[in-house]
Amino acid sequence: MPTIYTEYLGELRTKARHIASGDELVTDAPVDNNGRGEAFSPTDLLATALGSCMITITAMKAQENGFSVDGTTIGITKIMASDPRRVAEVIAELNFPKNNYSEAQKSIIRDACLTCPVYLSLHTELKKSVVFNF
Repeated sequence: MPTIYTEYLGELRTKARHIASGDELVTDAPVDNNGRGEAFSPTDLLATALGSCMITITAMKAQENGFSVDGTTIGITKIMASDPRRVAEVIAELNFPKNNYSEAQKSIIRDACLTCPVYLSLHTELKKSVVFNF
């Protein structure tokens, strides 16, 4: 059984539905690729998945180790390339609350981010830069 069902709506838009929850989201082609840019593009979702995965796995590891990363934010910069059109680079900048993390906790955080399933699933040719602001 599929995890996600996606329907083409026309005009370079899709609607995806998460089967288990029923949640839906719309994608739109970006303006620089003949779309309206009125919603996440498919490659925006790739960048979004990376950021959400990094924070989620980090929170899991923090809970397991008795500390919090609540309030953490991540900014993802996505850089496109052409011939073929693809994501060439993602830059993830994580901003953690001022919790005076120990060096051991910082190591747990770094390891969690760099081993999250999405990070590990990205092609090795895709440049991935990660900045940790503690």
